[in-house]
Amino acid sequence: MRPSGDRPRTGAPRGPVREPRSDRPPLTDREQRRRAEKSLLPPEDIDPRELDREVRGELRSLSKDTADAVARHLIAAGRLIDTDPEKALAHAYAARAHAARIGAVREAVGIAAYLAGEWQVAISELRAVRRMSGTEAHLAILADCERALGRPERALEIARSPEAAKLPTAERMELLIVASGARRDLGQDEAALVMLQVPELEHKRAASWLARLRYAYAEGLSDAGRHEEARDWFARAADADGDDVTDAAERLLELDGVLIEDGGDFEDSGDFEDSGDFDGALDDDDEDVADDAAAPIDEDDGEGSAAGETLVAGADENGTAVRGEARS
Repeated sequence: MRPSGDRPRTGAPRGPVREPRSDRPPLTDREQRRRAEKSLLPPEDIDPRELDREVRGELRSLSKDTADAVARHLIAAGRLIDTDPEKALAHAYAARAHAARIGAVREAVGIAAYLAGEWQVAISELRAVRRMSGTEAHLAILADCERALGRPERALEIARSPEAAKLPTAERMELLIVASGARRDLGQDEAALVMLQVPELEHKRAASWLARLRYAYAEGLSDAGRHEEARDWFARAADADGDDVTDAAERLLELDGVLIEDGGDFEDSGDFEDSGDFDGALDDDDEDVADDAAAPIDEDDGEGSAAGETLVAGADENGTAVRGEARS
C-alpha cells in the first residue's frame, strides 16, 4: 500500500530532460577545430624517449599514454619544421589538444606557428608561455611577428623593454637584428645600420647568431650603396656561417659579378673573362638608436632554455628557431 499522498509512478524521467544528441546545438568553430586537432594521430615509429629530458619531465603530470602521444607529436613537429612547417604546426596543435597546460607544448605551437607564418597564433602562444613560465626567451620572435603584422613600432617597443636588456647575448643579438629591420620598415635606413654597429660584430668565437648579425649589417651597407664595405661583411658573414643559415656566400658571388641560376649553376655576368667550368669550383636616428643598441655586452652565448628546443628534440642539434633575418 502506498503512503497517503504518494502519486503513482508514470514512468516519466526525473530531473531535467536532456536533448537528443541530434538536436544539440552545432559545435562552434573553436570546438570543431579542437576536435580536428585532437584527431591527428602521432607517428607510431617515433620513440617518445627521444624527446628532450627536460621537456619530457614537464609531461609527467599526464598519463603515460597521453605523455607518449604528446612526445611523439612534438618530435614529429621537430622533424618536419624545416621541410613542412604547416604539417609541423598540425602536430604541435595535436600536442596542445592533449596538454594545453604544459608550457613546453604551448612553446612548440608558438614556434611552429611563427615558422609557418601564423603570426598572430605565434604571438598568442608565446605570450601564454611567458605567463606560464616567466621566460623572456622569445622576445625576438614576438618582435618579428609584430613586424610581419605591419607593426614595427611594437617591435621597437619590445627591443627597448627592460626585459630585452637582460637577455643572454644570443637572444639579444637576434632581437637587435629584428629591431634594425623594424627601423628599415619605418624608412629609417641609416638608423637601422647604426643600430647594428655593436662590438659583437667582431665576436671571435663561433656562435649561431654571428652570421646573421654580420649578414644584416652587410645588407644594410649594400642598401646604402657602400658596396665595398658590404662585400667585406658578406664575406665575414659567410666565414661565420658554418650551418648555411644565410645566403651570404651567394650574395658575395653576386657582388663579384657571378650570377647564380635557379638550378644552382654559376654564370659569368660579363665582368670576368671566361675561366672555364665553374661546376664544383666553389665547394672547397639619434638617441632612440643609441638606446636600442646600448644594452650591456654579455659573454654568455647560451641558446636559451631546453624548452626552446622542443621542436628539434630528437631531430637535430640546432634548436634555435628564431629567424629574425627573414625580414631584416
